[in-house]
Amino acid sequence: MENHNQKYDTSYTQNRELSWLRFNERVLQEASDHSVPLLERLKFASIFISNLDEFFMIRVGSLFDLSRIKKETHDNKTGDTPKEQLEKVFSAVKPLYSQKDEVFFQLEDQLRAHEIFNLKMSELTSSELKFVDTYFKKNILPLLSPQIIDSHHPFPHLWNKGLYVIGNVKYKDNSSTVGILGVPNAVPRFILMPGNSLRFVLMEKIILYYYDNVFDLYSVDNKCIISVTRNADISPEDEAFDFDEDFRSHMKQILKKRSKLAPVRLEVEGTLDKKLGNYLISRLEIKDEQIFFSKSPLILDYAFSMGETLSASAKRGLEYPPFEPQYPSSLKRRESIISQVLRKDLLLFFPYEDIEPFIQLLKESVTSKIVKSIKITLYRLASRSKIIEYLCEAAENGKDVTVLIELRARFDEKNNIEWAERLEDSGCKVIYGFEEYKVHSKICLITCMERDKISYITQIGTGNYNEKTAKLYTDLSLITSNIEIGKDAVNFFKNMSIGNLEGIYFKLMVAPSSYKCKIIDHIDEEIAKARRGENARLIFKANSLTERNIIDKLSEASIAGVKIDLIIRGICCILPGIKGKTENITVTSIVGRFLEHPRIYCFGRGKDAKIYISSADLMTRNMNRRVEISCPILDQDNKKRILHILDVMLNDNTKARLMLSDGTYTKKPRTEKKPLNSQKHFIREAMLLSIINNHNKSAPSLKSTLKKKIIKGIAKILNRF
Repeated sequence: MENHNQKYDTSYTQNRELSWLRFNERVLQEASDHSVPLLERLKFASIFISNLDEFFMIRVGSLFDLSRIKKETHDNKTGDTPKEQLEKVFSAVKPLYSQKDEVFFQLEDQLRAHEIFNLKMSELTSSELKFVDTYFKKNILPLLSPQIIDSHHPFPHLWNKGLYVIGNVKYKDNSSTVGILGVPNAVPRFILMPGNSLRFVLMEKIILYYYDNVFDLYSVDNKCIISVTRNADISPEDEAFDFDEDFRSHMKQILKKRSKLAPVRLEVEGTLDKKLGNYLISRLEIKDEQIFFSKSPLILDYAFSMGETLSASAKRGLEYPPFEPQYPSSLKRRESIISQVLRKDLLLFFPYEDIEPFIQLLKESVTSKIVKSIKITLYRLASRSKIIEYLCEAAENGKDVTVLIELRARFDEKNNIEWAERLEDSGCKVIYGFEEYKVHSKICLITCMERDKISYITQIGTGNYNEKTAKLYTDLSLITSNIEIGKDAVNFFKNMSIGNLEGIYFKLMVAPSSYKCKIIDHIDEEIAKARRGENARLIFKANSLTERNIIDKLSEASIAGVKIDLIIRGICCILPGIKGKTENITVTSIVGRFLEHPRIYCFGRGKDAKIYISSADLMTRNMNRRVEISCPILDQDNKKRILHILDVMLNDNTKARLMLSDGTYTKKPRTEKKPLNSQKHFIREAMLLSIINNHNKSAPSLKSTLKKKIIKGIAKILNRF
């Protein structure tokens, strides 16, 4: 948002919220892609819903807050006010609900062909109905808290994203009121019917069915399932903070407030009559355009547990083929990771390669005589974390362990508070982020001393230190013993400890002090090349692009003749192909089996290219309001590898979509090229390299012709991935 007096060229930019909605529509398209296994398609539908939930909680919530500010603000991509943006968002979201319903019922039909039945209560056999009736009375009814609304029973607080059954109920004297019945969190998401086939009923359907029995003193007229989404855009900076108060305690209070903030959306599954609708509008203090109707379930999280109820043979072909991240072929399993990294930089590519070498590095550091200290930033962690275990163990062994943990990692705050307490109890020095800046950097520094000589092992990544998401997200992780990067890392942790955001670094780009200006300087170098008639090039891979200064600089580069490829998974506020503005820019979005997450910034071509990996997206918040790190790739082999990764992604013609000049996406034309799914390609590549590496160790004397035949046969087998 900018002051309304500031003018921007909006001919080649689009609103970030509408761009995000188009990205989420791409997620929904995966749910209707017949090349994706059936249960995976249901998961994509679930991800679409959870994405939309967070969008309303954060982005729509933020727009509502801005719309209430007296000083008028305007979006610097379109010139729209927050109110105008909200109107466009509500208008764009309505058809997405219809699309979601259509996709869901198509999936339901196809799942039934595989003997997987999401049943209506009317479809139950008499024995199944008897089973559900017994189950309801024994396990559900005791947990229900029905409530009518009258002078003695005020309208209850409806929890954020809770499921409720609500209806008009009439007394014997024909006067009416409202009855509300919450779906308890303690009950399972669905109930399986007895028998071998997968026949189940969702919990909210069961409670809807028995609603009349629960309110048996009344006659029921119109009942439906509802869910309220509340503004969750609350941050510690918005709340008064007493510096004598422990920041961790302050965050606990913030979390309690989040669930009680103002409603921004009401979802309805079923029919909502006008009287009940007006009542909810009045009580929730929302407008009619904030009500969204769905024919399909409001929450599809059960998609992720359905596979557990099926036998291996029953779910074959319904889920992606199992894949385990491979141990990097460049490493020797039986040799110390510390020793290997001190010789040569290591680049890990998750989830195709395992996070295990980094965990092994920490494990070795716990007992290594040469390791003197470990410093690390933590943003999001797995619920069970070996990384935390080894950090605690290192501190207990007398190592100097410093952990900068960001308590404001949105929706992970509670988890991080608990980890902070565990780390402190083990003797780690725990520090938190800054009052107005989130620490989003992914950096670990291991300081070694041997024969009075200090050396550093620095790990810098594009993703979190999270063993679970390392199997689900694509990310890059560099582990280097480069002395200059190590010295920058030392300065970084020193600056974080003393609250200095203006540190000077020689190899690393660090936000908020110098990140954006260095990115712009590197783009300017390519602009200068293009103006000299040289073959200038930019490739940026990120989750989002919203920062106006970067957008304008990219347009300038395009006008100068720089070829620019942007691989942007989600929000992209620059429009490609606008005459005289962005004609040399292409924008690609890849949505697939794994969540695309690396941030890679490539300036130039070939061996002379300057390549950085980063924790930061090209967003205003990352550049100006977060502590971020971008690290250069100095090893030529690793440079080649990253250029190869980018090249494969740019040639993806299966999962990649090209953005058109109006902000919509289209499939890439195949022409004569073979189908290329970049993620499948990287899976096959990782498995093949691992097999070849193991084969060379076990059979080094095999003739090369025979090896080639074996490799060719293996490659055919791997094509199923």
